[in-house]
Amino acid sequence: MSALAWQTRKDAEPGAVAGLDARVVVRRGGFALDAVLRVPGGSVVALMGPSGAGKSTLLGVLAGLTGFDQGHVRLGDRTLDESPVRRTPPASRGVVLLGQDPRLFPHLSARDNVAFGLRVHGAAKAAAADGAADWLRRVGLEGLGGRRPAQLSGGQQQRVALARALATAPAAILLDEPLTSLDTETAGDVRALLHQQLAATGTTAVVATHDAVDAVALASRLVVLEGGRVTQSGPVREVLASPATRFAAAVAGLNRVEGRAVPAAPPLTPGASSGASGRVGPAAAWRAGNLVLPLPAGVRHPSLAAVFRPSDVRVVDGAPSGAGEWTAHIVRLEQTPAGVRVRTADPDVAVDVTADRAAGLAPGDPITLRVDPADVRFVVEA
Repeated sequence: MSALAWQTRKDAEPGAVAGLDARVVVRRGGFALDAVLRVPGGSVVALMGPSGAGKSTLLGVLAGLTGFDQGHVRLGDRTLDESPVRRTPPASRGVVLLGQDPRLFPHLSARDNVAFGLRVHGAAKAAAADGAADWLRRVGLEGLGGRRPAQLSGGQQQRVALARALATAPAAILLDEPLTSLDTETAGDVRALLHQQLAATGTTAVVATHDAVDAVALASRLVVLEGGRVTQSGPVREVLASPATRFAAAVAGLNRVEGRAVPAAPPLTPGASSGASGRVGPAAAWRAGNLVLPLPAGVRHPSLAAVFRPSDVRVVDGAPSGAGEWTAHIVRLEQTPAGVRVRTADPDVAVDVTADRAAGLAPGDPITLRVDPADVRFVVEA
């Protein structure tokens, strides 16, 4: 079968696309990864987490490049790995890993780089050349097939690497922060290309990223990995709307402040709270450090997190004088496209202000802040 016919058949049979099912335990010194990852066939899952969370380790296990101590990796009805003995070599898995470095052969042209993958998978020389030309056209590099990697920009090299990966019709593709090293405009172009080609081929994919834009643009589900553990997973929109951790909130561009429901004045009378039900009396407020907010009717769980946008917080003059006003201390100032983000402590809150409003502010200074209680949403801590 020619390379083109092979790819056409792959495109035409989305129902036959295999999903990923993995439970991976890795122990390395003081680091431990214990994660479950399930990716339905033909779908894209974003994997997000801070540096050192275990994202690259997990992808390495899925690709067969990293050993693990316990668990399994299944692709459709195939068991690729299962502890303690079964291991499928990387070349036999039908899984491709693409990272920040395109890893193109420097002595081969773009066309020959793409054709190489097809040749390895059994395509005849002429079919591989035709397939490579078709894929270079798909990724917007028609007419550049004769150039070597050194003659291509970083974004063009990443396009060649993507073409080489998808040309072999992998059962799954793993993308380990493939856009990190690209400038913003180029990353946006390659991201759009990824979305287009993953949708067109119906390829099962996992995208490890630090950028919420990647998750929103490419994936249907989001998995948050922190400290080697999955802390939240679900549809992208739901996870970003109701982040379960401070990291997930930061990714979503939100403040997430953990606090507790407390009695409001006057104090609750004996018997007004029930430890068995985990609820406090009807007259209750919520507190985190110096921030106190009224609780909406019906919200009475003792452990709650307040979620609100940095743009909903205002810097006010004078001392706190009403609900939702508190005194904090500035930790640092960060530049944003629209102005300045002020990071504060007691509690840890981000505040977006214009550049002129930030003039004169400095780390260590006290600052009075205000958030309208109507702009705050409370979520139960996991």
